[in-house]
Amino acid sequence: MANIFTRIKNAVEADLHDVLDKKEQKNPIKALNQYLRQAEQETEKVRRLIDRQYKLKEEFTKEFEKASHFAEKRLNQAKIAEKANEVEMFEFAMKEHEEYKNRADRMEVSRNEATEQLDKLEQKYEEMKHRLKDMHLRRMDLMGRENIAHANHQINKVMQHSAEQPYSRFSEMERYIEGLEYKVNQSYFRSTFDGKIDKLEKELKEKEMEI
Repeated sequence: MANIFTRIKNAVEADLHDVLDKKEQKNPIKALNQYLRQAEQETEKVRRLIDRQYKLKEEFTKEFEKASHFAEKRLNQAKIAEKANEVEMFEFAMKEHEEYKNRADRMEVSRNEATEQLDKLEQKYEEMKHRLKDMHLRRMDLMGRENIAHANHQINKVMQHSAEQPYSRFSEMERYIEGLEYKVNQSYFRSTFDGKIDKLEKELKEKEMEI
């Protein structure tokens, strides 16, 4: 049963990819715009990660400074307690000092790691912005070329249509005139035929009388 569902899933995905490929072939600029939007979304995700990393770095820095401050404060208090021979207070201050110092050390490591990660994210973000800008410029170039190709195709189509149209009209007019001439000539011939025959008959009779 699982194999059947897997085959159905693969068939549906194949059909979907086929549809997308056909759409891409039909309108490549539209497909390119979609890819650019996806690239913009990925770039925006990285920007948000950078913002979060900045906040984390600030939090680590605050915690580091706070822990360092209390570690130093407890150390000074331990020195005062030691001079005053307050053993219990000395031990409490030193214990607190160690805890704050360990916390400060951990926060310093975390801050350094956050700073290193932030530098990498910023480098990647800048790289993505440059690549995105290059893709936008290349899209503009492709759109310009496509527009010129469509314009030239349309111009050639119009010019070809305009060039052929007058000749077709002239041909129609010539055929019409030829047909009209034929009809007029036929009508003229018929209308003058009797007169020409009468004239020929008269001329023949005159010649016979002369003989």
